[in-house]
Parts: sequence; structure tokens; C-alpha cells
Amino acid sequence: MRMGMIGVGRMGGDMVRRLLRNGHECVVHARRASSMEPLVSAGATGASSLAEFISLLPVPRIVWLMIPAASVDRVIADIVPLLSAGDILIDGGNSHYHDDIRRSNELRNRSIHYLDVGTSGGIWGLERGYCLMIGGEIEQVAYLDPLFASLAPGKEAAPDTPGRITQTSTAEQGYLHCGESGAGHFVKMVHNGIEYGLMAAYAEGFNILRHANIGTSERETDAETTPLRNPEHFRYDLNLSDIAELWRRGSVVASWLLDLTARAFNTDQGLEGFAGRVSDSGEGRWTINTAIEAGVPAPVLSTALFQRFSSRGEADFADRLLSAMRYEFGGHREKEPTKET
Repeated sequence: MRMGMIGVGRMGGDMVRRLLRNGHECVVHARRASSMEPLVSAGATGASSLAEFISLLPVPRIVWLMIPAASVDRVIADIVPLLSAGDILIDGGNSHYHDDIRRSNELRNRSIHYLDVGTSGGIWGLERGYCLMIGGEIEQVAYLDPLFASLAPGKEAAPDTPGRITQTSTAEQGYLHCGESGAGHFVKMVHNGIEYGLMAAYAEGFNILRHANIGTSERETDAETTPLRNPEHFRYDLNLSDIAELWRRGSVVASWLLDLTARAFNTDQGLEGFAGRVSDSGEGRWTINTAIEAGVPAPVLSTALFQRFSSRGEADFADRLLSAMRYEFGGHREKEPTKET
């Protein structure tokens, strides 16, 4: 198939490369011409303007957007006047599913089809494939099946689930039509919320392991410091890299995230190259908001999201106020932070 990709960053560019490898033709457009050059060298066709981009696509045109959620409406507004009835517009980024419902309704009035495709795979997707969560009209999803099948990991990416019998689902291939407009990004939204929780669990667990030797160091004894009651219980110098490798084999907590954790520890067990400021691109917040609206408890995912806020210093003022109140009622002086080793 011949399709067009707008946005060729870390994800979009590698998706184009994977499609090219699988025999598809790709037209690419980006704000910076330099970002298209490697893809043109790989066999894609570059377009310097949206008008040229559209002119290079056969009818019905397939236009895939891999751009930040905040830019999607602007790009849609620019490109829709160039499209024709029957064309297909795909948002593969991390848009809010509410926006998908609105966009689908607006574009339907112009007889333009809109699909929302939650895309997971990160920088590893080129080789491993991309997990695709698709929302929109089933006819267009079926029409685009060759593209989805080429991008997805394929059945060999995971062993069969014992006892599972299906003759129609593409889930085993790594892509799935989840439902009508918005369903794809709804599923991806919750996927990313779960991701926050999993990452937080690994981070907290390894942090406990890292502090398993606190009984071997001298600690001040004063009114401001809770004493370590049994120092003899904390005398383990644990190798986190080895433990990550151990858990990858036969453990119930084994996962791809643990594989990546082991890679990080193998490079630098102390993680000195990271400041610990963890961003959130929106999906975690939307997951929690959705849970609240639906009345569904999600305490783990909520805590993981709030921890990301704290990692960026958003709790600093509250922490200073706690310290100030403690001083006001008890005269407690702040202690210098202990340097972690």
C-alpha cells in the first residue's frame, strides 16, 4: 500500500522504515526537511509541503499523523481542505479519546474517515514491532489491515495462551480493532496508566533493595532522627544488576520492563546519569480522571502519577511548609540531607 506519514520523529520515522521493509510505499512530511532525509535515503518519498504531500498519495488517501497531541487539531485543520471524500486520516499519537470522538464526528460531515490508533513500542518498535490499539469504522480498519499487520509484532512475539481459541481476532498478531471512535486511544490511555504503575513498583522495590545495607553505617542519635531499631537486620550489600538478571529468569515479576531495567543497571548501577525527574505526557492523568468519572478505584495508578509530580519538584513547597509547621509547634530544626552512596 502507499500511505503518507506526517511526523517522522522517534516513533514515526521508525514506523516508516518498518513499512518500507515490508514492501509498502511511504510519502513523508515534517516541519524540518533534514528529518526526512534519512527516510528518503531508505526509500521513502519526501514532500516539502502539505499540498505536495497530498498530491503524491493515491485515492483514497491514507494519512497517518505521528505528532504531539497538542498539534493534532492544528495539522488536521491545515490538511482537511486538501482531502477528498473517502480519504482516511489516522492519529497514531497519544490523543485524548474525547478528542477522537469529536474529530470523528466533524470529519464524518465531510465524508472523511478518522481512525485513532494507540501505538506502543517506543524506540524498539522498528525491530520488535508495534502494538496497535485501533478505534474507528470497521470497514476502514479492514481496508488498512496490510499496514497494521506490517507494523505489528506478529504472532511469534508471544507464546499462545493455553486454551484460547479465536478465529476472528487479530490480537495474537499484535493489533486489534477495539471499537468505535476513541476506543483505540481509550485502551492506550489505560495501557499507559498501567505502565506508570508497573514502573513505580519496580523503582520502589529496587530502592528498598538499595537501602538494605543501612545497618552498616553510623547514624546520628538525636531527637530529630528515628533510630534504626535493629541495625543487624540491614547488613546486605546487594548487587542490583545481578538481582535484575536473576528475576528475568523464572520469576513471576519478569517482564520487558524488567529487561530494560537490567540493561540500565548493567550500564550504570548507580544511575548517576539520571536526575530522577520523570515526565508524564498526559495519559496517566486521563486514566485517573476516567476512573474517577466512572467510579472505579485506581489507587496504585494514582499514586504512581503523583510520584511523577513529586519527582519534578512539585511537592517542594508542601515539603517546606511541613518543615515550617514542625518548627513552629516544636522548634524542630531541619537536618542536612544524607548523601546517598
